[in-house]
Amino acid sequence: MTHQPTTLLVFFLLANFCCETASPLFTPQDFTAENLFSENIEGPAFDKKGQLYVVNFQRDGTIGKVHADGSCELFVQLPQGSIANSIQFNSRGEMLLADFPQHNILKVDMQTKQVSVLCHDERFNQPNDLCINAKDQIFASDPKWADGTGQLWHIGPNGQATLLESGMGTTNGIELSPDEKFLYVNESVQRKVWRYEVDAAGNVSNKSLFIEFPDFGLDGMKCDKAGNLYIARWGKGAVAIVSPEGVLLREIGLKGKKCSNLVFGGKDGRTVYVTLQDRKGMEMFRSDTPGKQY
Repeated sequence: MTHQPTTLLVFFLLANFCCETASPLFTPQDFTAENLFSENIEGPAFDKKGQLYVVNFQRDGTIGKVHADGSCELFVQLPQGSIANSIQFNSRGEMLLADFPQHNILKVDMQTKQVSVLCHDERFNQPNDLCINAKDQIFASDPKWADGTGQLWHIGPNGQATLLESGMGTTNGIELSPDEKFLYVNESVQRKVWRYEVDAAGNVSNKSLFIEFPDFGLDGMKCDKAGNLYIARWGKGAVAIVSPEGVLLREIGLKGKKCSNLVFGGKDGRTVYVTLQDRKGMEMFRSDTPGKQY
C-alpha cells in the first residue's frame, strides 16, 4: 500500500507520454496563441539544450524564446535597424542571424546576449535564410524581392563571404541534406527548388532542378533524418514533403496560409513546428520521421 501513490504517478506519466507520442501523424494543431509575433515571424531554431527561438517576437528586431507549452518571452533586442529572418546555431552554441536590412550575419553570445557582426558585405541584397554544416560553414540565400532575383553565398567560420552564384530567381529557403553532400535552395517567386553537390570546402557544383511547383510560393525548408525535404508552401498554407529523389510524397494542410518556415523538435525529434505570418504565431504537427539532427 505504501508504494501505491508512486505506482499511480508512474502510470500517469507513462500514459501522458504515450498520448503525446501517439498523436495523429501529419495533423496540425495550434502551438502558440495568435498575434504574439509580428507579421515577419520566421526562422525557428532549437539550441543544443532543446530551447526554441523564433525571430520578431511582439515586434520586428527581436528574438523570442518559446517554451514547450507555447508561451513566449523576449530573449534579445537587436541593434537599432536590424531585423532577423533566420536563426542557426554554430558548434560553439552561438546564435547566428540573417539581418536583412543591414546586410549582416549577426552573432549572439547566449550567456551575455551581446550581439556582434560576424559578416557584413555590401554585396548582400537581403540575407534571408541560413543553414550551417558540421564545419560551421554557413550557406545563405539572398533575394532581391524588387526584381525577383537572388544570390547564393558561402560564409566561413571567420565571417569571410564568398559568392557562389548570382542571377538566380528569388532565393529563399535553404537546407543541407543529412550527409551534407547536397544543398537545396528554393526560389519563391519562380517556385523551383535546386539541388547542388557540396564539397569539403563548401563549394557547390552540378546544379540540377530538384522539384518545381505550379502555384503559390516557397519559403523555409528542413530535412528529416531520411533525407526527405519539408518545404513551407507560402500562400497555400501547406508543408510539402519531398523524397530525396524529388518526388512529392504528401502535403500537410495548415490553418494559416502564410507559412514562412519550420523546424523539427520535441523529445523524439518528430514534432514539426511551423511559423505562420498571417496568424503571427505557430502551429505544429507530428511526423513519422525525426529531423536530421536527431
